[in-house]
Amino acid sequence: MIAAILRAPVYSPNHIGIDADILNLTAEQLRRRGHRVRILSEEDLIGAGDIEEETVVHMCRHQRSLEILAEKEARGATVVNSAASVENCLRERVARILLGSGIAFPDSLVVQTDTVVTADMEAAGLSEVWIKRGDTFPRHREDITFVRTPAQAQQIVQEYFLRGIKRAVISRHMPGRLIQFYGVGSAGYYSCLGPDGHRAPSELAERMRSLAVRAAEALETDIYGGQAILGADERLTIVDFNDFPSFAPVVKEASRAIARALLSAMKGDRGRS
Repeated sequence: MIAAILRAPVYSPNHIGIDADILNLTAEQLRRRGHRVRILSEEDLIGAGDIEEETVVHMCRHQRSLEILAEKEARGATVVNSAASVENCLRERVARILLGSGIAFPDSLVVQTDTVVTADMEAAGLSEVWIKRGDTFPRHREDITFVRTPAQAQQIVQEYFLRGIKRAVISRHMPGRLIQFYGVGSAGYYSCLGPDGHRAPSELAERMRSLAVRAAEALETDIYGGQAILGADERLTIVDFNDFPSFAPVVKEASRAIARALLSAMKGDRGRS
């Protein structure tokens, strides 16, 4: 028996339906392969405190959900993505881990929201920036904000503080063309979409694959997706990295890859390609 756990709606701002689609299709793929799958909500998991299934594929992000799943892992259950890897995808950890690993990521500051940030921004040469909630996963559109000056950044950081957000990530705005990438490492699955939403040219896709795989390995995340910017100098920079995205443009092929990855994990083979 396999448990498939949906993401709580609060952690799917404007994406509740498409987040559910990828997990429902994955469950369908597993059933076609002869497995029994029970679909649960994240609220079901938290309310129960535990579940009987020893194999879990999930989109959870609530801290209590991750604690329950980590406890199951410690007892030998198969959990994909691992609870630790989901926590690695918090904005503040993504910034620290990728920058610390030498992986192309915008210059960033991780700040307490009850502090003055203008001086540190000016010292770092940061002006046009993205400010993102750092202490937990985004819940509202306002948890990610673009500003053009340190003074505006200070206002947003103060607003975060008043909203109860303790930490924020301030990242340099990277001009260029947006690239979307998706991967399921243990299934050898990868997809890269160019600025027009179509498959990226092979040379660009391979460069993006190399960068995305390095990031996934550093963050220890098996099912992932994100965005990168292709600058005028043709350099790629990852600007967003997420555990278990919706895979909306490639949902059918991704669901097959996730099912294969889970079955591989059940057999004890968690290696990446």
